[in-house]
Amino acid sequence: MLVSGSGSNLQALLDAAEDPAYGAEVVAVGADRPGIEGLARAERRGVPTFVARVGDFASRDAWDESLLEQVSRFEPDLVVSAGFMKLVGPRFLGRYEGRYINTHNALLPAFAGMHGPRDALAYGVKLAGATLHFVDSGVDTGAIIAQVAVPVLDDDTEDSLLERIKVAERRQLVDTVGRMAREGWTVNERKVRLGRG
Repeated sequence: MLVSGSGSNLQALLDAAEDPAYGAEVVAVGADRPGIEGLARAERRGVPTFVARVGDFASRDAWDESLLEQVSRFEPDLVVSAGFMKLVGPRFLGRYEGRYINTHNALLPAFAGMHGPRDALAYGVKLAGATLHFVDSGVDTGAIIAQVAVPVLDDDTEDSLLERIKVAERRQLVDTVGRMAREGWTVNERKVRLGRG
């Protein structure tokens, strides 16, 4: 799992994985900066961690290669980006495309990028939400795995809407990752289907 901040989505997955019936486990947690709560959450659970800071490398390509090497040491079936605020490069995607997923705080394809809730409020939508999608070479353009809608209230601020989205986003992430681990998935063009049948 890759994180950049407090790791609340990570914590939800760690909690879910305590139940053997969940079907998935967090094998390692990587971050793009040291000293963050996401790493501390993993360490408290005895989950291996690593840090790959972009500034420690001569180029983005060198960083991408290092990130790929560090993630690959743990042989994950699925790589989860949960608040990981860095775009991976072609080497990483070449190995993990179709197995690298990201959670985004808007209903894609609307409001891609860093400010989904703010952009949704500014546009005046009545429904916001969260999207779980595969990562590709674009920004929030990969095939959509799952979505959950969150109503926009008349008195919402960016912060109040974001907090409600986070609750729905965590629940969706935990439910969907568990299903992917237990049941598998297929992708036909842009259509993602959970389950082997």
